[in-house]
Amino acid sequence: MKWLITGGCGFLGTSVIKQLKKEGKHSFRILDNLSVGTREDLAEAIDFEEIKPEQITDLENGDCQLIVGDIRDEKITQQVCENMDAIIHFAANTGVPNSVEDPRLDMECNVIGIFNMLEAARQNKVKRFVFASSGAPAGEVEPPIHEELPPHPVSPYGASKLAGEGYCSSYFKTFEIDTVALRFGNVYGPGSKHKSSVVAKFIRLALEGKQVEIYGDGTQTRDFIYIDDLVDAVIKAGTVKGIGGETYQIATASETTLNELMKIMVPALEAKGIKLDIKYGEKRLGDVMRNFSDTSKAKEQLNWKADTNLTIGINKTIDWFLN
Repeated sequence: MKWLITGGCGFLGTSVIKQLKKEGKHSFRILDNLSVGTREDLAEAIDFEEIKPEQITDLENGDCQLIVGDIRDEKITQQVCENMDAIIHFAANTGVPNSVEDPRLDMECNVIGIFNMLEAARQNKVKRFVFASSGAPAGEVEPPIHEELPPHPVSPYGASKLAGEGYCSSYFKTFEIDTVALRFGNVYGPGSKHKSSVVAKFIRLALEGKQVEIYGDGTQTRDFIYIDDLVDAVIKAGTVKGIGGETYQIATASETTLNELMKIMVPALEAKGIKLDIKYGEKRLGDVMRNFSDTSKAKEQLNWKADTNLTIGINKTIDWFLN
């Protein structure tokens, strides 16, 4: 297949590329503005050629083209979608804090960005579109979160991801593009050096000898999913037939408080001679207290479930950062 991956230099994009490369014969076109991921990150995953949009040529087996550009640019999104089999849309303004700090930027990246990509998919007749969404559209609800809950987003980030899900639904129903929205849990794992979420951030700060801060009392819960499990779901979303227009919760179906996470991370780091110094601060604007997912729909329709134990995954992640 010929895959277009937006944000493909980042943690998720390079992880998907590494897995697909093992299968052989896949080729890739990457659109990335390099605001987070780098050329060096992509080079760790695959050999690539960086080209200008006007230099785009058809991909041969195993090729990888990098086009540096922004999903808010209507012209460039049209150019990169030419002759693609599937689009994986990772590029976004990520995270609740960023959206609270600059709601307009969040909207422009996450709403105008996905509109541009879907419109380019329509005009270039790309039939499969995988959208990286989040649990954030659901908002403050009694978990487990499932696909049929009425959404009530708390943060601008949740609202922008909900808009993306809405556009995916409309482009499936109106234009027959097989859109698939994946609501990711809190992903962690090897390769997450640029991530600002709790696992990667706390490991980085611990290695630097800096204090880490938990916002609130640590009883807030999240659903932590290991990168390999998430990659498996993304690839299935790009290839399984008959799932156009669907949304799936992609997580572990396990509720973990941040205090419980610390009970895993602290001894795991101490075993490597690293101290994790924790303090507790004020609750952040936009954060929800409880968040975990019912993943039964993904299990039934994608034949997918998360397999990686949290303790094993945390230890693998720490080992990667150390090495």
